[in-house]
Amino acid sequence: MLAEALKPVADRPERSAVLCDIDGTLAPIVERAEQARVPPEATRLLADLARRYAVVACISGRSALDARRLVGVGAIAYAGAHGAELLWPGDRSPAALPEFERHRGPVRRFAEAQDGELRLLGVRMEDKGPIVALHWRGAPDEEAAHERLRTVASAAEDDGLATHWGRKVLEIRPPVPISKARAVDVIVARPEVRAALFGGDDATDLDAFAALDEAVAAGELEAAVRVGVASDEGPAAIEQRADLVVRGTGGFLAVLAALAAV
Repeated sequence: MLAEALKPVADRPERSAVLCDIDGTLAPIVERAEQARVPPEATRLLADLARRYAVVACISGRSALDARRLVGVGAIAYAGAHGAELLWPGDRSPAALPEFERHRGPVRRFAEAQDGELRLLGVRMEDKGPIVALHWRGAPDEEAAHERLRTVASAAEDDGLATHWGRKVLEIRPPVPISKARAVDVIVARPEVRAALFGGDDATDLDAFAALDEAVAAGELEAAVRVGVASDEGPAAIEQRADLVVRGTGGFLAVLAALAAV
């Protein structure tokens, strides 16, 4: 069943892109984002796939440089900040949307103004460049922390900033339209790419699924495979909209191994 589902990309690796999320897909979700680790086997498989497939890329909410540090494969591309940054193999620094970068200061100032009270609730702040993530996973009272963050989200929007909810995390973002769809669009637009796979586990990954659908509908891709990485916390739509559903990071590791074995 796995091999059959992957045939659209595995049959012609030189014409296919392999794209995936990192946290919850390659790296197990952990209490603190800085403690995340990509298993060595996943790193090895991605490096192997990079030698055979047209494009291999990780598309993450992390900064592109942090994503590359975490995954540890220099021969693949990294899209960071949910598509606002793109780091191709060999690049020393990512190309970023100028309008996105201009809002770094206001986002940071808003988040720092909340930090003292949130810290008392056990909410941790993660610096993601122009995005600040507020994590309540592991807080002494997760429900109270979540409730307070709803108020913070409303205040951020009143200040003209954007917000996004993930798996026990609230992101404060620049008011600039971004999504993983943007990164997918740029990567699959390369003329050598005629089929693509994307694997993800969270709500932001649904945008990548939609981008693949649109590329196929427009004739820009001949085929696409959407891999949903199921978890107890992930949205039901990840499984509902996937062509292939696997369980957790171990399940996605099996997908990479199958792609490498063809």
